[in-house]
Amino acid sequence: MPTNIILLIAALIVALIIFRALLNFTKTAISTAITIFVVIVVLSVFGFTPQDLIKEFSNLPLFIEHLITEVKKLFGFSS
Repeated sequence: MPTNIILLIAALIVALIIFRALLNFTKTAISTAITIFVVIVVLSVFGFTPQDLIKEFSNLPLFIEHLITEVKKLFGFSS
């Protein structure tokens, strides 16, 4: 009988830990989705479309590469 109670308590603790982890994940996912939605709405107020945002994201690696190259030139690290 005492073994059943210990297993029940352990199972409840594990279930509580899993529930809290899922709750934290859900809150993070929802807040991220709301933030992305707000950014898109604000950009649409200024006349930008979601396609414009996607195009800028696709250009981001090229921009970062150019930025790194310019910083290397500025500090004399380019060969």
